[in-house]
Amino acid sequence: MTATDLSLPTPAVATPDNHSAPGRPVRSQGWRLVGYAALVLAAAGLLLPFYWMVVASLKTNSDVFTIPINWLPDPVVWRNYLDIWQRSDMTTWLGNTLLLSVVVTLLQVVTGSFAAYGFARVRFPGRNALFLAYVGTIAVPWQSYMIPQFILMSKLQLSNTLWSIVAIQAFGAFGVFLMKQFYETIPEELSESARVDGLSEFGIYRRIMLPLSRPALASLALLTFVTTWNDYLGPLIYLRSPELRTIQLGLNTFISQYNAEYALIMTGSVLSVLPVAVIFLLGQRYFIEGIASTGLKG
Repeated sequence: MTATDLSLPTPAVATPDNHSAPGRPVRSQGWRLVGYAALVLAAAGLLLPFYWMVVASLKTNSDVFTIPINWLPDPVVWRNYLDIWQRSDMTTWLGNTLLLSVVVTLLQVVTGSFAAYGFARVRFPGRNALFLAYVGTIAVPWQSYMIPQFILMSKLQLSNTLWSIVAIQAFGAFGVFLMKQFYETIPEELSESARVDGLSEFGIYRRIMLPLSRPALASLALLTFVTTWNDYLGPLIYLRSPELRTIQLGLNTFISQYNAEYALIMTGSVLSVLPVAVIFLLGQRYFIEGIASTGLKG
């Protein structure tokens, strides 16, 4: 009589496929390298014109459009950056542009964030309809109401002053939309707890919302600063005096006077782009964080 085998059957262990498993990481890594290479090529294509502009600003005027293209200046002409200041009113142009950009950016950050708090946290009749109507103004091109706006500024005696640019750009529907979307990601329980503790709505906005929305505020500030700095049509319409010209208007007049001085024109273009590039590099981390987190429900 034989003993009965009471041991449980050993479960089958799945063995990895020796043919497919090693191939997946290699294939995934290959596509990743292809993606990185595509991004590098795209970045190089975007940065190439800026690189050529910087290189051309360091060349002599006769070497700017040589064929084949000389991608390294030889010799390096640093004097172009001194000549541009002597031949143009670059100090006034940069000063006016910086003043307008800073003032408009501060006003849009304050007004946009404050109005967005009202739309996001304050309950009042017709709030959603009013918000849709206000945001809908983004779709209206400025050229459609440019003439009535100019007539209004002229009657207010703001035409041909820097205050006209400040008045027409101090409020923006895009900033309100951006900040409202970010405020909605902040838990409502924080505001309710603050109200229970006796904090006013303005106190909630100043002590809770603003500190938590620094990435969105940085994104709004950066976008507004760049838009105001690069604005050409607004200053062209409202600023007629030479002492009120911005960098964009100033470079246009400089090109008309020195249309054959290509090296100096490239030098002025570098000076107009450099402040924006520096500010973007300094605020890049906050800008990406603000754009990535806006519109995500917390």
